Amino acid sequence: MPLDTATDNQQIVDDSLKHTFFSWSIQGGLNPLNVERTEGVYLYTRDGKRYLDFSSQLMNVNIGHGNLKVRDAVYKQMSEVCFVAPSAVTEVRSILGKRMAAIAPPDINKTLFTLGGAEANENAIKLARLYTGRHKILAQYRSYHGATSAAIAASGDPRKLHFRDQAPNFRHFENPYSYRCPWGTNTPEECAIKCIEHLERIINYEGHDNIAAVILEGESGTSGCIKYPPNYWRLMRDLTNKYGILLIDDEVMSGFGRTGNWFAVQNAGVQPDIITMAKGLTAGYVPLGAMMVHDKIAKHFDENVLPLGLTYSAHPVSCAAAIAVLDIYEEENLIERAKEMGKYIDQKMEELKAKHPSIGDCRNTGMLGCIELVKNKATKEPMAPWNATAEQMEVMLKVKAKIFELGMFTFVKWNNIYVVPPLISTKEQIDAGMAIISEAIAIADKECH
Repeated sequence: MPLDTATDNQQIVDDSLKHTFFSWSIQGGLNPLNVERTEGVYLYTRDGKRYLDFSSQLMNVNIGHGNLKVRDAVYKQMSEVCFVAPSAVTEVRSILGKRMAAIAPPDINKTLFTLGGAEANENAIKLARLYTGRHKILAQYRSYHGATSAAIAASGDPRKLHFRDQAPNFRHFENPYSYRCPWGTNTPEECAIKCIEHLERIINYEGHDNIAAVILEGESGTSGCIKYPPNYWRLMRDLTNKYGILLIDDEVMSGFGRTGNWFAVQNAGVQPDIITMAKGLTAGYVPLGAMMVHDKIAKHFDENVLPLGLTYSAHPVSCAAAIAVLDIYEEENLIERAKEMGKYIDQKMEELKAKHPSIGDCRNTGMLGCIELVKNKATKEPMAPWNATAEQMEVMLKVKAKIFELGMFTFVKWNNIYVVPPLISTKEQIDAGMAIISEAIAIADKECH
């Protein structure tokens, strides 16, 4: 029976709160959106409201909502093979594997399919240790690689701090955060050099022959879209090559057109050893992740056991959805569109920065960006610090509430407002989103001194 009354609508929320958990939240007092349908760049709730999706939900609905090509591909696959053990072959698995090799950097041709980004990173970490015979993994402090045991230990994100007994043998290093450079440098390029020198010291302190891999986001995401200096990826590749350390490129958020290329690392022209991905692979329509490896690694397991496996690896329905999504990227020219629209977003960000005293920095690559709010542009005191308490988030929570009140959904974390709309977004929709953000930032402007 269709639900068409306020009572029924509230019952959906009440039952969800009573019987299901919500991620990363105190469970009491939640007031989640009751979404009835989605279309294009909009969410429609059961109480008749429309929200502009300005973060592609969790930075994954790259092709926009409700694309019927994906629905039809899923329906067709379910009418043929819903599921088969991953030891079997399906046509969609074969097609998708070949398509992935075609868009990856050179000499990366083999994929292990997972169901999400955390699983992809978990398996990449295990594979790096197996292949090198080494045990330590290095990662950035301001990073996020997933919520499974090894993935969250690799992350620098403070959500990991809830867990006292974290997976061992992970070490962290500073980001080349040029806006707040830890070494007080004057240019992004100089900040990158200092960061790599700092990392090399850590490598030598930890023993380079103990380090299996460095894991690095293709482009920084939920840590604040900390844009890498132009020389950073190249310096990282040179350093890891020097010590025989594998380089894992985490493209879970930055992949599939988000930064104006299939993968963010391709913007730097650098060859990683392992690439992980999820999110944009199926644009969130169904779960799917992947780990791709360089041919030299793949060849090793031609004569050695690959002790990795998942019940739903290469799930045929997920593979069918991914093929349809890849078709959409190509047919609608969304990769190039993201690059061009990114220039427009850059322009709109600069306009807001000139208008609002609380905007300290704007960072964007393609359509992956954020606006950082500060209390003082001179001192760069953040509107809310890294790992802020609820009390420290008071102003930012007001900003977030205003954005929501004005009919927009986007990601607000610490002192950052994220601008990560679907790649199909028009200039008019970008304008509408930025106007909402501008009105909300006016709340923060009052805190400036």
